[in-house]
Formats: sequence, structure tokens, C-alpha cells
Amino acid sequence: MNIEGVLVPVVTPFDSEGSVDFAALGNLLEHLIAAGVGGIVACGTTGEYYAFSDEERRSVMAYIADRVGDRAALIAGVNDTHTAGSIAKAQQAKELGYQTLMLAPPIYCLPQQQEIISHYKSVSAAVDMPIIMYNFPARSGVEISVESVIELSKNKNIIGIKESSGDFSRALSLINGGMTDFQVVCGSDDQAADYLFWGVRSWIGGAANYLPEQHVEMIEAAKANDFNKVRSIMERILPVIQNQESADYNQKAKLGCAHIGIPVGTVRPPLLPISEKDEACFIELLTQVL
Repeated sequence: MNIEGVLVPVVTPFDSEGSVDFAALGNLLEHLIAAGVGGIVACGTTGEYYAFSDEERRSVMAYIADRVGDRAALIAGVNDTHTAGSIAKAQQAKELGYQTLMLAPPIYCLPQQQEIISHYKSVSAAVDMPIIMYNFPARSGVEISVESVIELSKNKNIIGIKESSGDFSRALSLINGGMTDFQVVCGSDDQAADYLFWGVRSWIGGAANYLPEQHVEMIEAAKANDFNKVRSIMERILPVIQNQESADYNQKAKLGCAHIGIPVGTVRPPLLPISEKDEACFIELLTQVL
């Protein structure tokens, strides 16, 4: 399966009472699709999946699948603390019409490499859907080793990896690893131009919630081998992306959406709104981009 393009881990809007704001979610999805993104990632970290009840999760997943339809690829985040939980989430996604899964190693339990390999193979066997692995050791607590990635790439359902380690030397090892029918996906937003230079054409980034046009322009410029344009766009958006990645990632994704005219509310506890000073700094940088 081809997963090229900008794949947006969409934020989940909440209203003033803390409930999911489906009208705002619909507005955001329409904006992203109009901007030309290639896919929508439901229940990713930027979508605050960890703060959902089971009922909310199903409602959000179903709404996104229904609203997007066949206008963009549908990718479901299915992270859990244990393998059976990820299998159940994956089966739900399949029933709702999602085409691809995004899956990190189980959080908190700190599995060893053979246990990570077993986890992915178990989900693949149980659900038989394309899977994008998600390497983000800062959140999951463990890294999927390059050797494990190469082994798992031989599984017919495991089609790529979102690489969010921030270690570009590791990313180069994956890009040049000789894996067939397998794509490396940029998951470190501040390194996007580097990934594109090395032939990557897929990008999953939370800043695409409020800068989708710029993300799409960069991908299209790379496809046209116009790396002067890639660099020009990256230079312009980099200060905003670096600010978002420095702290309060989800809060700033939502602030960005509000700034472009699509208010999506604030984050759910345990996360809290950021200070007025930090908000003003972020918005000032964003204003210089738009």
C-alpha cells in the first residue's frame, strides 16, 4: 500500500464542557482535505486518544471514517499497553473501514526486542491489515531497533515505520536499509527537509493540523526535485515547528488550529493550557508564517 503524502494526526476538538466537538472536527477535516493532504490519522497522540473513554473512541473513529470517506487514506492509531488491547482496537478500526493501522510498542511495560517483534507479528496475524510501525522512544520508553525493523519489514502487512526518534543517523540506516515494499515516514517534523532530500515522501506531523498547505507544498516540491523550494518552505516554518516540539505539543497544535480560524478547544487533563507568555510566543512565530 502506498502511504505517500501528508498524513495528519488530527486533533480532537473539545467544547467548553469538555465533550468531543464533532462540528469542529468536521470543519477541520474539510480544511485538511481541501489543502490536499493524503491521509487522516485518527486516535494518534496529537488526537489525545489516551484521554478517551471506549465510547468516545468509537464515536470519534466512526465520525472520521464517515466524514472522510474515500477522499483521503484512513489510518487508525491502535496503541495500547498490551497486545490484546491493540488487537481489539485494530479489529474495531477494520470494522469501521480504516485501511491502515499505526502502532507503537506497548507503552510502560518496556518490552525487549523479541517481545516487540512478537507484538507486531501478533497484531498482523490477528487483523491482517497494513501496519505502520511507530518508533517514538521518548513516549513509549523503548526503541524498535534497526535490526527489528528489518526483520519486521519482511511481514507482508508491515508496510512502513513512522520514525520519531529524532536521530537522523538512525533514520538514514532505515532509509538505506534495502527493505522492499516498505516506506520510512518522517515523524520528526523539524527534520522533514532532510527526510525529503533522502527520498522519503511520507510525513506524519501534528503541525499539519494548522499548516497543511505548507506541508503539502513541501512534499510536492520534493516530488518535483525542487529542493530549493523545499528549503525555502522549511526555513519559513521551522521556528514554529521547533517551538511546538520544544514543549506542549498538543496544546500548540490546538492553538494553531484556532489561529487559522478553526477553534478546537483546549486539551484534556492531565494536560493543561499553556501560559499566556508561551502562547503569545508561539502565536507570534506562527503569524510570521501565515
